[in-house]
Amino acid sequence: MVTDTALSTTSAPANSPRHDLTAGGVVFLVALPLCLGVALASNAPLFGGLLAGIVGGLVVGLLSGSHTSVSGPAAGLAAVVATQIAKLGSYEAFLLAVMLCGIIQIILGWLKAGTLAAFVPGSVIRGLLAAIGLILIIKQLPHLVGYSSELLGKMSLQPGTAPPRDGFWQHVHIAAGVIGLFSLVVLLIWERTPRLKRSLIPGALCVVVGAVLLQLLLAQVMPAERLTTRQLVQVPVAANLMGVVGFLTLPDFSALGQPGVYLTALTLALVASLETLLNLEAVDRLDPRRRTSPPNRELLAQGVGNMLSGLLGGLPVTSVIVRSSVNINAGAQTRLSAIVHGFLLFTCVVLIPGVLNQIPLSCLAAVLIATGLKLASPGLFFQMYRSGWEQFLPFVVTVGAILATDLLVGIMIGLVFSILFILRSNMRTPLRTALERHVGGEVLHVKLGNQVSFLNRVALLRTFDEVPPGGNILIDASETDYLDPDARELLREMRDEIGPARGILVSLTGFDPADPTLSNLLRYTDQTNEELQSRLTPDDILAILAAGNRRFQKGETLVRDLVRHRGTVAGSRHPLAVVLSGASSRTPVELIFDVSLGDLICTRVAGNLPSPAVLATIEYACVETGTGLVIIMGHTSNSLIRLAVEYRLGITSPEIVRAEHLRTTLETIHESLDPAQLSGWRSMNGPQQEALVNQIAKHHVQRMLGLVLERSRAIRDLHSQGRIKVVGAMYDVQSGDVEFFDDAAPAL
Repeated sequence: MVTDTALSTTSAPANSPRHDLTAGGVVFLVALPLCLGVALASNAPLFGGLLAGIVGGLVVGLLSGSHTSVSGPAAGLAAVVATQIAKLGSYEAFLLAVMLCGIIQIILGWLKAGTLAAFVPGSVIRGLLAAIGLILIIKQLPHLVGYSSELLGKMSLQPGTAPPRDGFWQHVHIAAGVIGLFSLVVLLIWERTPRLKRSLIPGALCVVVGAVLLQLLLAQVMPAERLTTRQLVQVPVAANLMGVVGFLTLPDFSALGQPGVYLTALTLALVASLETLLNLEAVDRLDPRRRTSPPNRELLAQGVGNMLSGLLGGLPVTSVIVRSSVNINAGAQTRLSAIVHGFLLFTCVVLIPGVLNQIPLSCLAAVLIATGLKLASPGLFFQMYRSGWEQFLPFVVTVGAILATDLLVGIMIGLVFSILFILRSNMRTPLRTALERHVGGEVLHVKLGNQVSFLNRVALLRTFDEVPPGGNILIDASETDYLDPDARELLREMRDEIGPARGILVSLTGFDPADPTLSNLLRYTDQTNEELQSRLTPDDILAILAAGNRRFQKGETLVRDLVRHRGTVAGSRHPLAVVLSGASSRTPVELIFDVSLGDLICTRVAGNLPSPAVLATIEYACVETGTGLVIIMGHTSNSLIRLAVEYRLGITSPEIVRAEHLRTTLETIHESLDPAQLSGWRSMNGPQQEALVNQIAKHHVQRMLGLVLERSRAIRDLHSQGRIKVVGAMYDVQSGDVEFFDDAAPAL
């Protein structure tokens, strides 16, 4: 999980051992109480937690490819470790499972399984972390008030093993409870105070130091409530280095015949690898240099670390986000800082174990409860609830399943539940449909989903039933990555058997061109032909173009086979309309009206001026090709109209005077200008000038419409006979909307 740690580093510093040495010291101060606390939460020897921290620093730190990740015993594994130790019956058998876990991780790294975490839904991962947080809180609450560790070891969240109630208060230790509650309050305040949270001094270390001093003070003030060995850390004290070797615990290799050892090893490998990979990704995001850590190498490093940790008597190790984020904030630049932190832990165990034994267990319980509150915060539950039921239900099921069973079974239940949700969503929305109106009639456009399988059979057949006899359906696989054999066969049956039997034309697009069974083919008419042109009236054509413009505005343009259309228009053409538009690059007429090749004759000229050549084009379209509609189209934000206004007012550049053809066009546009409108031009603001330009542009189009009818007798006669229609149009370059009108305007 990525914490809300804010990094003040804005640029990548130069590599310096001094930065890594400092960072290693800071991480050591954080890791020391966490190693002890995780061992406490795991119902394991505290020395095993320290050993895991040492191995995570010296061994994994040396082999890892990550520059900033720090490994050690993780609070996220505490619940797993405690459960598995209880199941196997001895710590030595558990150590054998840790060694086997390391071997599995090495195999996973060799198999390039570094992308393992990407296949677990985020809701399940968050449920896993939240469940671990709740387990930490529930399991450590008795320790917080001095409850004896022996009784705590019997606690579990599985059915039939509820914590004992009788005599609970007789086991509570007042001084330990005061220290634990004081430590928890300090940690919560520390977490909510930005200045303290950003400081290099970790809150956990301050709490540990304060708890040691407080327990010494309470021992003087309340001698009867002096903490006993049951309420204090108990790390073995050796006289020398060789004495430390005697504290190591070897695995019980005779347990190789127990099936439970292998299940425990698999559970540890999966959970530890998943946590490592997730933390590795989070740490890379926190790294100011944005370096990428090799996940497969990390699995290999973690595997070697777990083999060695299990052999020596330590807990399993993973990459841990708390120590890693502290490492980055302290200025670490290379993995030397992780190695330094491991060396300092080793030195502490060898030289000052007696000091460690002054730390109250209730203080470590407070550290773990604070960690649990971060993992299972109420804000996380509200966030998942706001994400929708498809995220919230798998999250809650995963949390409940882990609390009711164990971590591995709970994760499996959460994964199955998430898969059921995915299948349900896929069955409910495997495709999208839209009724399209082509020039030849209506077509039901069916866009398939990304994955199409036999589960979508019912939805496909139900959609097919919506097409009336004689209708058209287009099945679009342009967004489909996978089409299983059953779905492929169903689509073939629709095209070749079901469709013909019902009189339905089935068209296909977006399929693999190399697939001989489902070749792309459009069977409906989506391009003007002679028969269609002959029966459409001018009003029908206008309605078709208006509908195309609405599709263009919404971004729902029709699917077309332009390669086929290209071949069709090569031999004959039957256009619907002829359009006289301006020369602006912002007015692609065929796109604006969503038509195909050959559907429009477009002539584009600056100012929409109906010169003899332009009129000849329009006459040719109407008389020779059978076009039924003439459109004179202008557009908003017309820079040529603005230039004509400024030229009229004498505020243009001298180059305009020397461009004689442009000057002639501007002078022609002047006939559409009202001098009274221009009197206040210089005092207008930008929006006011824009509005006037648009008003003049529309009036100019109306005037050009009148000139077309005035100057061409052939067009005028066809228009008066109702065989063609001449209309004006204004295209809004912002919204994409086209406004049609048929009233002409005289020159001003």
